[in-house]
Amino acid sequence: MSDRSQLERLCIHETVDEKIPIEAFADAFSDLDVPVEIVGDDEAFDRTDAVASFRPREAFLDAGWTHCIRAGYDEFDTDAYEEAGVPLTNSTGIHDTTVGELAIGYMVSLARMLHIYRDHQNENHWLEPEYERPFTVENERVCVVGLGTLGQGVAERADALGMEVVGVRRSDEPVPGVSELYHPDDLHEAIDGARFVVIAVPHTPETEGMFSTEEFEIMRDDAYLVNIARGPIADEDALIDALDAGEIAGAGLDVFETEPLPEDNPLWDFEEVIISPHRGSATNRYHLDIAELVKEIFHQYQAGEDLRNRVA
Repeated sequence: MSDRSQLERLCIHETVDEKIPIEAFADAFSDLDVPVEIVGDDEAFDRTDAVASFRPREAFLDAGWTHCIRAGYDEFDTDAYEEAGVPLTNSTGIHDTTVGELAIGYMVSLARMLHIYRDHQNENHWLEPEYERPFTVENERVCVVGLGTLGQGVAERADALGMEVVGVRRSDEPVPGVSELYHPDDLHEAIDGARFVVIAVPHTPETEGMFSTEEFEIMRDDAYLVNIARGPIADEDALIDALDAGEIAGAGLDVFETEPLPEDNPLWDFEEVIISPHRGSATNRYHLDIAELVKEIFHQYQAGEDLRNRVA
């Protein structure tokens, strides 16, 4: 890796502003020893440039290194980067706290009916629920499907709340807070009996439609689905049918097959479904989280080391 040109500029593409405040992101690199510039589509690049962007552009193939500021890099043509010899990195591995907290928030809200109380508050209505309906998450079983950064973030926090945490992953290496591991081939056994099922696997051809009619039929009828990964992993029509039929009790959803979620989608109308607009990572310091990662990879590049999160 010693034949790399040294990076002499960090370019922040204007599409970054779609996700995080671009000026604040640029300011986060004030301690970097190269100029930091916000650039548009008319900018030209060479091998001494590093680029951080939300969207791909063909011109980035002329840079020395390109970083996608999101975890999902599907839009970026990895083959083209391989052919051009330009490293491409992504922003996975930094969402354990942000997305983990969101999943816990869903589970606590669904258990203690916070979402329903808020609905009735909007109508100035004092709701007293049926005695049997509210429950605590403590001692309830949660099955976390996928134990990468997201899944481990959920597992750690669920364990701290006294939940029984089981997980699904290919590796049998133990995970802190997870009492039992299942191979993906044993998914049905893993989700059977869980009060909460949390989807935290990447979206791949293998995981698309991983949850469909059969999986919802296997889940308890008082179980809740939580999807913090990607929408297509759960078949949306099958999920709607399962909710309609009472095969599962409800869901907490941050991701959808089509985003934004269309206004006429039936998921909006279920009292026991909590919807958030794909903002699992959204906090007031998310730009700092990404900047720290970019700086780490920048220094690895300058030192000729292997790059963290390299995907091409």
